[in-house]
Amino acid sequence: MNIKFILLLIAPIFAFGASSGSGEYDIVPRVINFVIFFSILYYLIAKPIKAAYNARINSIANKLNAIQEKLKASNAKREEAAKRVENAKVMASELSEAIKKEIEIMLAKIEKDTQNEIHILEKSYEEQKEFEERKLVRAVVSEVLDELFASEAIKIDQNELVNLIIKKVS
Repeated sequence: MNIKFILLLIAPIFAFGASSGSGEYDIVPRVINFVIFFSILYYLIAKPIKAAYNARINSIANKLNAIQEKLKASNAKREEAAKRVENAKVMASELSEAIKKEIEIMLAKIEKDTQNEIHILEKSYEEQKEFEERKLVRAVVSEVLDELFASEAIKIDQNELVNLIIKKVS
């Protein structure tokens, strides 16, 4: 249709451009030859050129679609990674709180165990001290009695013996 329109526009030029004299101009056959050549050329080349042009458009559209799909996939991965980061932050804060509570519990248990251990050690110390005092009292009493019984020159009655032991112990 475009060719018909172009031919229609060019026809008046040929009509007015034709000479009325005896000059032999071969413009009309040349124009007709050009139109025939152009139409044959258009007939032979138009479909392959249109096909190549459409193929180029389709390949660009396919590349654009592939790029858009990759962009959507990367955006989805980025959003998923952001969600995982948020989940990791939440889990880290929860873990931190749990660790703090566990530390408090362990400190309280260690403090309680230490207090119990100190109490046991103090009790053991007091018992050991009492035992050593009794042992020392027995040793002193035994020593005093051995001294008294060893020397027969001194006769002491029971009251005096008790008073001596009390003085020795004090």
